[in-house]
Amino acid sequence: MNKAQLVEAIADKMGGRQQAADAVDAVLDAIVRAVVGGDRVSVTGFGSFEKVDRPARYARNPQTGERVRVKKTSVPRFRAGQGFKDLVSGSKKLPRGGEVAVKKAPKGSLTGGASATVKKAAAKKATTKAAAAKKATARKTTAKKTTAAVKKTTAKTTAAAKTTAAKTTTAKKATAKKAPAKKAATKAAPAKKSTARKTTAKKAAARK
Repeated sequence: MNKAQLVEAIADKMGGRQQAADAVDAVLDAIVRAVVGGDRVSVTGFGSFEKVDRPARYARNPQTGERVRVKKTSVPRFRAGQGFKDLVSGSKKLPRGGEVAVKKAPKGSLTGGASATVKKAAAKKATTKAAAAKKATARKTTAKKTTAAVKKTTAKTTAAAKTTAAKTTTAKKATAKKAPAKKAATKAAPAKKSTARKTTAKKAAARK
C-alpha cells in the first residue's frame, strides 16, 4: 500500500479524498518534524517513532570487501507497539471492517505526555526569568534616576550656599570699608572745633 492507496482507504471515513489526503499529510508532517527535533512520538497500541544517534564506525563495502569509515549520523527508528505486534503475529485477531485495529488512547493521555510537560515547565521557567530580569532592570533604572535627582539637588544646594556666602563676604567687606571713613570724619570734626577756638581767642586778644 502506498500513500495514494492509504488515502483511498480512509477517504470514506474522512468525508472525501481531499480531506483524507490532508489528514495523512498533516499526521506524517507532524511525526517527521517531531522526530527531527529530537522528540519521541508514541502512539498507544501502534508504536513509537524516535531519533537515534549512530557513532562513527567502520563498515565493509559489500561489492569490494574494502573497509570503509562511516561518519557519525542520526537515523529515524520505529518500534512497533505490543498491540501491533500481537496482531501481526496472529496472537490477536484483526478487527473486521470499520472497527479500530489500534487500541484507543487512555483518557487524559491526549493532553500531552512527559515531553509536553517538560516543555511547559521550561516555558514557565523562561517566563519567570524574563519577569525577574525586567524587575531588576526597572529597579536599576529607578535607582539611577534617584541618584541623579539627589546629585542635582545637592549641586543646587551647594551652589546656593556658595552664592549666599559670597554675598555675605561682599557685604562685610563693604561695611569694613565704610567704617574707616566714618572714623576719619570723626577725627576731622575735633580739628574744626579747635580751629574755631583759636580764631575766637585771637579776636578776643585783638579787642584788648
